[in-house]
Amino acid sequence: MLSRLLKEHQHRLTKRRRREAIAAATCLTEALVDHLNVGVAQAYVNQRKLDHEVKTLQVQASQFSKQTAQWISMVEGFNQALKEIGDVENWARSIEMDMRTIATALEYVHKGQLQSTCS
Repeated sequence: MLSRLLKEHQHRLTKRRRREAIAAATCLTEALVDHLNVGVAQAYVNQRKLDHEVKTLQVQASQFSKQTAQWISMVEGFNQALKEIGDVENWARSIEMDMRTIATALEYVHKGQLQSTCS
């Protein structure tokens, strides 16, 4: 009888220890999972932030590219206008020299006519 009581007591003690061990293991597992979930959740939040930043950066890069293309076009137009101004200046100088040559020739002819009339 005493041995039976001892066996029952050991059996209950073993069952209680098994339940306590299972409960402790469950708590440990839940704590580990919660700890991992926090890290995973943070990684997910960080990934979403990175995705948003990438999209924003892509939009800004596209806008910058368009603006740069506009600036390049404006500079090329400005360069073309400067070339045209240079061409107009050369044309004006050429016309001016031609006009001076014609004026000198007319003056020469006019002086020649005056001298022949006077003589």
